Amino acid sequence: MLHMCSLVVWEDSNFTKHTNLPDLPACFQLSVLPWAPCIFLWLTSPFYILYLKMNNRGYIMMSILNRIKTVLGLILWIVCWTDLFSSFHEMSQNQFKPPVYFVTPLVLGMTMLLATFLIQYERLKGVQSSGVLFIFWTISVLFAIVPFRSKIMNNDRLRFTTFYIYFGLTLLQLILSCFNEKPPHFSSVVTDPNVCPETTAGFISKMTFWWFTSMAIKGYKSPLENKDLWSLNKQDSSELVVPNLLNEWEMEKSKAQSEQSVKEQAEFRKAGPGTEPNHVSVSPEEEEVLLSKRKEARQPSFLRALLRAFGPYFLIGSAFKLLQDLITFVNPQLLRMLINFTKQSQAPLWWGYSLAFLMFGASLLQTLILHQHFQYCFVTGMRLRTGIIGAIYRKSLVITNEAKRSSTVGEVVNLMSVDAQRFMDLTTFLNMLWSAPLQIVLALFFLWQNLGASVLAGVAVMVLLIPFNAFIAMKTRTYQVEQMKYKDERIKQMNEILNGIKVLKLYAWETSFQEKILQIRQKELNVLRKTAYLSALSTMAWISAPFLVALTTFAVFVTVSEENILDAEKAFVSLSLFNILRFPLNMLPQVISSIVQASVSLKRIQDFLSHDELDPESVDRRNNTSEYAVSVVNGKFSWAKQDQAILDNINVMVPQGSLLAVVGHVGCGKTSLVCALLGEMEKLEGQISIRGSVAYVPQQAWIQNATVRDNILFGRPYVEQKYRCVLEACALTPDLEVLPGGDQTEIGEKGINLSGGQRQRVSLARALYSEADVYLLDDPLSAVDAHVAKHIFDNVIGPEGALKGKTRILVTHGISFLPQVDNILVMVDGRVSEMGSYQDLLKQNGAFAEFLRNYSLEDIIEDDEIIDLLLDEEEEEFPDDALSNHTDMVDNEPVVNEARRQFMRQMSIMSNDPENPKKMSRRRRCSERKHPESPTEKKELKVEKLIQAETTETGRVKLKVYWEYAKAVGPLLSLFICFLYGCQSATSIGANFWLSEWTNDALQNGTQHRASTRVGVYAALGLSQGVLVMFSSFTLALGKIQAARKLHQTLLDNKFHTPQSFFDTTPIGRIINRFSKDIYVIDEVLPSTVLMFLGTFFASVSTMIVIIFSTPIFALVIGPLALIYFFVQRFYVATSRQLKRLESVSRSPIYSHFSETITGTSVIRAYGRNTAFVLLSDMKVDENQKSYYPGIVSNRWLGVRIEFIGNCIVLFAALFAVIGKEKLSPGLVGLSVSYALQVTMSLNWMVRMTSDLESNIVAVERVKEYSETTTEAPWIVKDKQPPPDWPPKGNVEFIDYSVRYREGLDLVLRNISLEVKGGEKIGIVGRTGAGKSSMTLCLFRLLEAAGGEIVIDEVKISEIGLHDLRSKLTIIPQEPVLFSGTLRMNLDPFEKYSDEEVWKVLELSHLKKFVSNQASKLELECSEGGENLSVGQRQLVCLARALLRKTRILVLDEATAAVDLETDNLIQSTIRTQFEDCTVFTIAHRLNTIMDYTRVLVLDKGKIAEFDTPANLLAQKGIFYGMAKDAGLV
Repeated sequence: MLHMCSLVVWEDSNFTKHTNLPDLPACFQLSVLPWAPCIFLWLTSPFYILYLKMNNRGYIMMSILNRIKTVLGLILWIVCWTDLFSSFHEMSQNQFKPPVYFVTPLVLGMTMLLATFLIQYERLKGVQSSGVLFIFWTISVLFAIVPFRSKIMNNDRLRFTTFYIYFGLTLLQLILSCFNEKPPHFSSVVTDPNVCPETTAGFISKMTFWWFTSMAIKGYKSPLENKDLWSLNKQDSSELVVPNLLNEWEMEKSKAQSEQSVKEQAEFRKAGPGTEPNHVSVSPEEEEVLLSKRKEARQPSFLRALLRAFGPYFLIGSAFKLLQDLITFVNPQLLRMLINFTKQSQAPLWWGYSLAFLMFGASLLQTLILHQHFQYCFVTGMRLRTGIIGAIYRKSLVITNEAKRSSTVGEVVNLMSVDAQRFMDLTTFLNMLWSAPLQIVLALFFLWQNLGASVLAGVAVMVLLIPFNAFIAMKTRTYQVEQMKYKDERIKQMNEILNGIKVLKLYAWETSFQEKILQIRQKELNVLRKTAYLSALSTMAWISAPFLVALTTFAVFVTVSEENILDAEKAFVSLSLFNILRFPLNMLPQVISSIVQASVSLKRIQDFLSHDELDPESVDRRNNTSEYAVSVVNGKFSWAKQDQAILDNINVMVPQGSLLAVVGHVGCGKTSLVCALLGEMEKLEGQISIRGSVAYVPQQAWIQNATVRDNILFGRPYVEQKYRCVLEACALTPDLEVLPGGDQTEIGEKGINLSGGQRQRVSLARALYSEADVYLLDDPLSAVDAHVAKHIFDNVIGPEGALKGKTRILVTHGISFLPQVDNILVMVDGRVSEMGSYQDLLKQNGAFAEFLRNYSLEDIIEDDEIIDLLLDEEEEEFPDDALSNHTDMVDNEPVVNEARRQFMRQMSIMSNDPENPKKMSRRRRCSERKHPESPTEKKELKVEKLIQAETTETGRVKLKVYWEYAKAVGPLLSLFICFLYGCQSATSIGANFWLSEWTNDALQNGTQHRASTRVGVYAALGLSQGVLVMFSSFTLALGKIQAARKLHQTLLDNKFHTPQSFFDTTPIGRIINRFSKDIYVIDEVLPSTVLMFLGTFFASVSTMIVIIFSTPIFALVIGPLALIYFFVQRFYVATSRQLKRLESVSRSPIYSHFSETITGTSVIRAYGRNTAFVLLSDMKVDENQKSYYPGIVSNRWLGVRIEFIGNCIVLFAALFAVIGKEKLSPGLVGLSVSYALQVTMSLNWMVRMTSDLESNIVAVERVKEYSETTTEAPWIVKDKQPPPDWPPKGNVEFIDYSVRYREGLDLVLRNISLEVKGGEKIGIVGRTGAGKSSMTLCLFRLLEAAGGEIVIDEVKISEIGLHDLRSKLTIIPQEPVLFSGTLRMNLDPFEKYSDEEVWKVLELSHLKKFVSNQASKLELECSEGGENLSVGQRQLVCLARALLRKTRILVLDEATAAVDLETDNLIQSTIRTQFEDCTVFTIAHRLNTIMDYTRVLVLDKGKIAEFDTPANLLAQKGIFYGMAKDAGLV
């Protein structure tokens, strides 16, 4: 350097540090300052130019801005070189100039040319705002300020002028580079209506996330909606991300395969020349060995593919992280200088100011860089998720059936939701793997410099805390697993209880079941309590750790030697370094555990993506010109490569345009044949060819969650005429008239709101609409009733149907259609047994003739059953008018063949009921099946349901909700918790003040005398802080358990006391959601949020107190800063809360669409809709990311702004310390600035926590809402309790009684009056909606009277408690409901009866044999809903319950389709014998059961139509006679 400047002075400290008019040496000004920006630009430009070359965004037109920039660049170049030439000129004048006068202008000139070149190059590559140049101009201006000042003091005319021109122009360039260019030509910015402003944002805007502000403001003004969201950036969208990842994965796979084949060739060479290349002669064992060798080969690694696809982008983020880590350590050094500065009384003030601004600058830079790093990481995570979901979705469309069997739908959906999410979470932390050790090493290095070897004591404490934390984490995990177990159990129980709530109410069993739930809940709370205590310990460790470390270090430092003096500089610089250490130490274990989890996920995803795929070439789809549309030659097929063949030696030729029926017994391979034709099976040998496109109707209809019309169109354009014909042909027109929205009705998942027959017809309509060449119909007629089947066959499939002239392959069981088909193929055990026309096959008298003989009888029974079941299903969907037409059609259906008629007659003798026996009784039965709802009411319900959409809160949460939670915790306890937090902050401030006093001791006289007292008090204060932290966490834990218990208890109590009507109108899922999700939030999420919130709040407050105490003037700044803080926080909370909601709403469609796709892959493939579905999935993912992305950015936006406020606090704390330097001790300066340096973190978290608190406290609101629904009458009314033996006789009297289902609905029973003597047997009959079921519900007061009274043995039932009433009546309900638990519990939940009594009733109800054969006898576990018992057995269990209670009054709601005649007769005979002296009300569906009853009550439209003995009623020839005639009893 000296040589360059030769005579110009290089260094003189009198110039700089020790004057009040500082100036840098001239040589420094001429060399280092101008060179710095040039070096920066020359170093970065090669990389930058390369980057621009790779990412071309289209060119930008020359704009005025661009022209000005270019011209300015050129002028700058001229100015610099003017200097150069003037130096040459002076040399020629023989004035000696040092080399620096030539080098600097030369370098500067060249750099300006480079800058001008970059300006133009960026324009051509479509860069709208350049970061590199912006940084370059900023550095240039900053570094030119010093010479600018000194040039004024010492002048040299020419250089003076050129320098000012240079300075002015660079400043101008800097200002211009803040503005943006127009978007490039042909870019998406122009076309997209709602483009994300990020694409056009300038460099500064991107660094500070200013471009997001518009959304923050919009979200603050009104809750955001989907239409307000920006469209996704191109490079984050599925269409770029997924193919990119898949290409890498394909490369990876092919690489692995090529390695594999090289290995195999080697193996083969080893084997010697004699062996055949195709292993013909290999024995099975050797085959095994060969296979296992195959397995060992290198699996393609999905990780590599991920790294190659997303690595480079992620590395940019890592580079930012590295920079940020280094800058972190600048501030402690600056703090050291600042404390030093306050010690020196004669130091010039400008030095202090520049230190303050340097601190501010360093903090600001760190903020910007950190958030850039986070942005890159989060975006990488987002792309990872998009890529993985896309890859899994695409794979799931092509995997073989064998692969599909190895993982359930749920597991695959989990890959998508859980595992992809894990990757996403990991990317944000991944850099900590190298960054944490780096930070730790750097911090220790600086600490060592500061305090020497005593640091090791502090490090030892930190290291010791690691196993402590690890232990706590392990324990917490085991507790969490245990708690999940209890939670699942509780939810399962709750689900059952809500499903069977009606039965519980009828039996008055609520208390027993409530006990069960509360027991589980108690266990759950016990585990929660343990977890809470553990977390209190870990909180203590986390908060006290830095203090303990500081304490041990300082104590050791002071005691090691007399010479060691703890002054402010050492103490506070060390403290700030310890605070930096805290974060990486805590993060490392977390990162490692999440890496372990992610590696498990990686393995699962990789296994799934490596599954075999279906061979698209297995079916030859080329249009060859043979006359056969479908041909299979020597086909041999299996479901998986290593399974044995299911279809063998298949030869089928189907001529163009013919109809082939495939028949055979169950399981003979009919469906497999269809699958083979679709290419769904593994082709072991032979060949298949199909000419033209295919339409496929599977046996179980696959319905999408979309409108009916979309299901039929299935992606084809809508043609009105064609569409109407299709609906007509498939008999869908009447159904659509019934559906609430016609063909625009949204069908639920799996077609939940259509009956089986409707689903099948929609599936058929889809095939018909697709106008394919070949139709594969897998038994589409089995799911519809006979007359519809006939209609469909005639209009669609048959020789005269819509499909005539197309090739059709129909799998069927319906014999009646076979005479009308062209050819019949008979399958037996996976082989084609015979094939030919109906007549030919009959003549052959082979398998087909036998099949006909077998089926003619079975078919009738089966068909009938199917029809009946379907009627049951369909009629639930139809309102009254449709119902009557429908059943009439069934009754008048011409019976297809004689055999069936014969069969009917035999059947009717069995159930004394001619003509269509089951159908008639079934029809009547299914009409009653939906007991409480008459059709009109059903319509009402629909309307109401729409109104009762679940309310979601928008906007701010009311204070009342917080108060509710505080009340649940306990108001005094809440105050006490806050008080404890205050104390803890006070002790912490106290400890640090003591430290600052201690450091001031040093100034009195070279050594510190009172070291031991200082250490003692410091330790006492610090440890008391730790104890208080633990204490406050414990009290908070107690409070949270209390709140959790209280809120759940009131919710549960209320739900058991809620009237039945609430459960009829509220979906169970919604109630369960309160018990699972919201209670979980109250149990776990809310308390930890509160804890964090209190912690950060008190931390921020204590910082302010400390700074104000040391520099009171700081109070002036707090106001404006707090205002900014408040605004940013309000903007952020409003926006981010709504974004979170939008994100969670748009997330579930991804998974539901996926699980739907997996179940329908064969249909999607058959119609060739793969790409369309992939696009649909991508669209759903993008839709979700569209709300996720602004969510990430909102956090960055908030971070930058809040940290800016924090940085301002640092700046003011330092500035005021400099100003008040005379009055302040170095200790106080250190204290206030080191507090200020920590505050950014607390401020940032405080906003996050406020936002989380607002999102989570809503759970309290939702639980509260359901804990305050109206309740039914009290269970027990103390002063009106009936005598214990009531009712003695069993007389029942209705006095002018009316009832309605809910407020505002019509009366169901109108002014009924009747009297029943004890012991009478009453049958209740009537058409659907006549109010039969309502009569019984009134007796139990599930419906409260709208007028009139019911009196049982002189007691008005409306006056006594519900349990007193219900426990004295018995009902055998229509649908048997069992609960999971033992059989014993299901019979006698209160354990009132002895085992003998229970066995006796089991014997009477014909269950004894079954139960005594079970290993566990009475303790037999019933699964959920009693799934492990047959329906008949469940009905008998209900009978046993009734026998066990044996009350005076029995109500029997006769079971519908569930029970076979045998069981029914058992039940009837038992009731006749066992309940001889009781009053029995029977709601009859089969009239023959009540023909011997005392009296029969006929209801019609809610009134009594007839009431007399059966014989009299038959004689009257009224309604009852008509019904009996229908049933064939007269």
